Amino acid sequence: MKKSFVARAVCLGTVCAAAAAVMPDLAQLQQMTARFAPVKLQYDESTLSPGDRNALHKLVDAARVINAIFMDQAWRGNRALYHQLERDTSPLGQARLHYFWLNKGPWSDLDGHAAFLPGVPERKPLGADFYPPDMTRQEFEAWVNKLPEADRQQAEGFFTVIRRAPGKSHSLTTVPYSREYHDDLRSAADLLRQAAADTSNASLKRYLNLRAEAFLSNDYYASDLAWMDLDAPLDITIGPYETYNDELFGYKAAFEAYITIRDDRETERLKSFAGHLQEIEDNLPLDAKYKNPKLGAAAPIRVVNEVYAAGDGAHGVRTAAFNLPNDERVVQQKGSKRVMLKNVQQAKFDVNLKPIAARVLPASAQGDLSFDAFFMHILAHELSHGIGPHQITVNGRVTSPRQELKELYSPIEEAKADVTGLFMLQYLFDHNEANPPANAMHLLYTTFLASAFRSLRFGLTEAHGKGMAMQFNYLTDKGAFVANPDGTFSVDYSKIKDAVRDLDHDLLTIEAEGNYAAAKDMLATYGVIRPPMQHAIDRLSSIPVDIDPVNESAR
Repeated sequence: MKKSFVARAVCLGTVCAAAAAVMPDLAQLQQMTARFAPVKLQYDESTLSPGDRNALHKLVDAARVINAIFMDQAWRGNRALYHQLERDTSPLGQARLHYFWLNKGPWSDLDGHAAFLPGVPERKPLGADFYPPDMTRQEFEAWVNKLPEADRQQAEGFFTVIRRAPGKSHSLTTVPYSREYHDDLRSAADLLRQAAADTSNASLKRYLNLRAEAFLSNDYYASDLAWMDLDAPLDITIGPYETYNDELFGYKAAFEAYITIRDDRETERLKSFAGHLQEIEDNLPLDAKYKNPKLGAAAPIRVVNEVYAAGDGAHGVRTAAFNLPNDERVVQQKGSKRVMLKNVQQAKFDVNLKPIAARVLPASAQGDLSFDAFFMHILAHELSHGIGPHQITVNGRVTSPRQELKELYSPIEEAKADVTGLFMLQYLFDHNEANPPANAMHLLYTTFLASAFRSLRFGLTEAHGKGMAMQFNYLTDKGAFVANPDGTFSVDYSKIKDAVRDLDHDLLTIEAEGNYAAAKDMLATYGVIRPPMQHAIDRLSSIPVDIDPVNESAR
């Protein structure tokens, strides 16, 4: 994507800060903000009991606390900067505040994390605030390699930050989240307990109380198990989960929250999918020695409508679905849960995908754009995070793809989930499962092709965007995607199935082998924006890139 401003830098001492003279002005900020279309998400509170309605308001308040923690995790100067922007009532100040809130920081997610405010580092630190700002990869690796195994697991674990020890040595030390964010986590825990007291649903009550305990103990295992068992009209996800913000190693989990209401009818419709996961695993295009002969015991699917999202779930491009938890102990014991944010997906389809498809698909393919295909592929994507390699052995060590691929894991895993999702749906179509329509193949791949441009507009600094660029170029080189003379793109249905299978094999094998070098080569070769792709993206500049949910109860 072309940037609407250029961020140069001046160095102040040892900190390189973005120069105020080249920061975007009011008109440019308004143009940048317009890439997020305001939408009011539709949901229905009337199905909730009085107790759950009371709990809902306390849970939204708890999610607001998560916003503050996440901003601290992203950059230690965020909270002070936010309060400074609040005091600036000028039109430029309010525009800066609005765009800051969209990004939860002073760096634009859609512009390579370039600064749009003066007086801050010109780019978001790769390690966010999970590590000392002056720490290098080499220093961390040299330190962690000398630690006893238990200490090493904590240092590389999800729920700790790395700090400098006081005194002359300034050596590295591990600090648990429960200590680093103690005051905010205590406030959030109190609100979760109050919500637990309001609800009469036993599974929700148990989860909220255990998650409140986890905030203070730093042990999330029991509450992750309880989240897997959650069966309630209020479907809540709150805590530290995804590691995308740790671009240094991909180890540290950021806090997020999704306060949602379950859609019982849609949830029931999708239950049958979970029953096919072992069959899909057994038939993956992967060497048999890498396949899991027994997946986790459960793979629940929940279709929900979002009321409020916070923290890592509410900055830049909005999440349409997620697959959690990431703790491999829980995945081995319980599987993982897929949560589909239907009202978010519908908004993205209507506001972003439809107008994109009108420009990148030829007229003859417009009729094959389908919300159901869009929705089902997102579901298959999330299901695919739970299959394929998870616990692997490298040089005699039991490890995981996440640990071996480090900062490359996120784009590789997102691409693997996308293409395995395509493989999964094609397999079900070929075996007459899921009641496919006669033109299911055309609906699936045409909608995926159009949606590829939706993801590509997120930029190559975002895991989904880089992963999609890799898929698009690979499939194009295989002849499955074809660039037309008029600038549109088509699917070659005689080549797409084999190309998807080949790509799935390559990505699954990289993860199964924990092959960092192969992942790096794959991303360097295919994870780029080529000229025909860039020309198409340029023609989409007037279409919003994503949505900006507006929620009355959350204001």
